[in-house]
Amino acid sequence: MIDIGHLIQLLTVLVLAVFVGFEVISKVPTTLHTPLMSATNAIHGIVLAGAIVIVAALASAGIHSAVLDVLAVAAVTLGAINVFGGFAVTERMLQMFRRKESGK
Repeated sequence: MIDIGHLIQLLTVLVLAVFVGFEVISKVPTTLHTPLMSATNAIHGIVLAGAIVIVAALASAGIHSAVLDVLAVAAVTLGAINVFGGFAVTERMLQMFRRKESGK
C-alpha cells in the first residue's frame, strides 16, 4: 500500500515534469521540432522496454488487478504507437531532403 506522503511526492514529480516538458517544448522553433521529436523516439523506446519489464514483474509477482492490467496494456500500446509512428514521420521527413533523380 502506498502511503499518502509517497503519493504526494510522486504527484509532485509528475506535475513538475509536465510543467518543465511543456516549457521546453513550447520554446522549440517549428523547423527543429521534427528532428528533435525523431531523436526522442529512441528515448521512448527505452520507456517502452521499461513498461514491458514492469508488466512482466507484476505478472511474475502474482499481482493481478483489472486496473493495473488495463493501465499496463495502455502504456505498452501507446508507447509502441509513439515509437513506430515517430520513426514513420522521421522517414517521411528525411525523404523530403533526398535529391530527386533526373529522368533520362
